[in-house]
Amino acid sequence: MKVILEQKIREAISAIQEEGVLPVFDIPEIHIERPKDEQFGEYTTNIALMVAKVAGKNPREIAEKIIGQLTKNNQQEKMFEKIEAAGPGHLNFYLSQGVLGSVLSSVLEKGKDFGNLDFGRGIKINNEFISANPTGPLHLGNARGGFLGDTLSRVLRKAGYEVTNEYYVNDAGEQIVKLGHSVLKDSEAVYGGEYIEALHEQLVANNKEKNPDAWEVGRTAANIVLEQHIKKTLAEKMNVPFELFVSERKNIIEGGYVDKAIDMLKEKKMVYENEGALWLRTTDFDDDKDRVLVKGDGTKTYFASDCGYLLYKMERGFQVLLLTLGADHHGYVARMQAAAKALGFSGEMKFFLVQLVKLVKDGQEVRMSKRAGNIVTIDELIERVGYDVARFFFLMYAPETHMSFDLGLAEEHSAKNPVFYVEYAHARLASILRKAEEEGYANEDGDASLLVHPKERALLREISFFPELVEMVAREYTVQRLPQYAIRLADTLHSFYDTCRVIDEKERPLTLARLRLIRSAKIVLGETLNMMGIEAPEKM
Repeated sequence: MKVILEQKIREAISAIQEEGVLPVFDIPEIHIERPKDEQFGEYTTNIALMVAKVAGKNPREIAEKIIGQLTKNNQQEKMFEKIEAAGPGHLNFYLSQGVLGSVLSSVLEKGKDFGNLDFGRGIKINNEFISANPTGPLHLGNARGGFLGDTLSRVLRKAGYEVTNEYYVNDAGEQIVKLGHSVLKDSEAVYGGEYIEALHEQLVANNKEKNPDAWEVGRTAANIVLEQHIKKTLAEKMNVPFELFVSERKNIIEGGYVDKAIDMLKEKKMVYENEGALWLRTTDFDDDKDRVLVKGDGTKTYFASDCGYLLYKMERGFQVLLLTLGADHHGYVARMQAAAKALGFSGEMKFFLVQLVKLVKDGQEVRMSKRAGNIVTIDELIERVGYDVARFFFLMYAPETHMSFDLGLAEEHSAKNPVFYVEYAHARLASILRKAEEEGYANEDGDASLLVHPKERALLREISFFPELVEMVAREYTVQRLPQYAIRLADTLHSFYDTCRVIDEKERPLTLARLRLIRSAKIVLGETLNMMGIEAPEKM
């Protein structure tokens, strides 16, 4: 709808220019928004102020001229109920009942495919997220990035993109040696917790070898952690699927991609030697300093592995690379963007830096157990509050914001808990439809023109916004909009239900119209929850 409206506004301004009222100039970009208060219509724009600034005219006069042109055109198309000029020159648009009502036909015809878009068709996206070191169970920070990444992939697929969820297994670095020492329980031990005790019992206590090697023990332990902790949590607890797990050691180093990347950079003359080390000129691509690829002793750096992994992604034909990282990886962004440019990647590269999560109850930080030492695992949290609650709570906040996970609210099994509030709205819709079926109301086509009550119109308005929501999240990577929309839609549904009686034997035409509205709302709310990976219950 926004695209159509933008086109009509542009045509109206062009027509005013042709009349000589405005000079000819390039029309500024038209920003169309949905006003927070529904009394100001379905859409609003400040284009009259923008045009007035360029043309040196009074913005209110420009607004009235645009309204006049659009109103003239609207006599035939009936797209708007009315258009108003507000304030110094803002334009507020109220869609006609026919346009809003037609949305219901689209929802019921397309079902779960309502809101599907195709602007991402033909574009391959690599979405790498979590990628926690295989040195222990997944914690709350990993979960936050995990739910973010998976939900984003769900939305991107709905927008038509071809998305690969990818997990990079850092199994070749110093952390593997540290894990080995921790399992051995020697003087260089770093990690602790119940899982380390279990690994020690499995790999050391029952091992007759007198002097086990920390690297070998670490490699074996890392594989056990990956298979028995991380992958199990992802599949059984978090419901986060990955198409591919990429091993740094096997796929990137032993697969030859590190050497291949370095050779490519040498051929491009983007490297130099200094003090025996090989450096990449990342400062040529806006990094704050050049980065070492190979140390003086011949050891390849982590950055060299990163370059190899980038090349591995490029060779698979991805046009967009998404990377979700912890907040402590802020300095990683510029060097990776520089490496991508040096290697010749010309697509989009987007980083999400996920801030820390603090678990609180009654204003105090909470620690739950020692399964993974001094951290709280996502397994423990989900066992305590439930999968849907954990996922919804993490998705409510933009990744760049610090988050306090309110354990008290998460454990609340009432409408105070936003998850139950939204899920109850879906269950209530299902209940209404079951009752309608019991009372003999088939899926007859109701007349949407009867839905003129302010509460009905408000619900129509929210339903019509859904395709725009999908587009906004897919283009801007703002998954926090999904739970925000779900809560807003639930608010509107509960308000409608409390005011408007849905099934009324004396008002059969209106009942059929309202049931049509209810069926559409159920589809949209259900699909919103589905994109978040959260259950849409039929009963509660």
